[in-house]
Amino acid sequence: MKIYTRSGDEGETSLFGAGRVGKGHPRVEAMGAVDELNASIGWALTLLEEGSSRERLASLQHDLFTIGADLATPTPPSGRQRPSTPPLPTARPAQMERWMDEAAADMPELDAFVLPGGAPAAAALHVARTVCRRAERAVVQLSEAEVVEPEIVVYLNRLSDLLFMLARLENHRAGAGDVEWRKP
Repeated sequence: MKIYTRSGDEGETSLFGAGRVGKGHPRVEAMGAVDELNASIGWALTLLEEGSSRERLASLQHDLFTIGADLATPTPPSGRQRPSTPPLPTARPAQMERWMDEAAADMPELDAFVLPGGAPAAAALHVARTVCRRAERAVVQLSEAEVVEPEIVVYLNRLSDLLFMLARLENHRAGAGDVEWRKP
């Protein structure tokens, strides 16, 4: 199978079951931001030691692929059935909250604003967190014009919080501590 199709050479791409749109379309922007988030998490995984954070993030990558598939499958024009996609991970936000509670129990209480940085894995998780926030903004913007499952916004919002907590946890484990913002 060839990876290139040349079908996007004119600046359009195909959606699953709903024709073609320009590559600048808000749906494509949201899909791309979720894909970039997945890649950012993949990069962070290369820097993490074996353990629960690594296992959890690896499972979230599969969730993000499912979310991308859902975003790539808009509601078709009336009279057509929407193609089937894997079910969204609707229980995962609650699970992420439990993971954050576990991480918080292992760290000192937060009493300052935290700057991105510290240990390499923590810095990579902070990058993933900012990419997650951008993906969330792109999905919210898309939802203002088209139908988007609200669970996706909830998932991305919770994931950015989790990435923040995991970055703090990585700094704590590395003995680096949080990089705190100091008022000038």
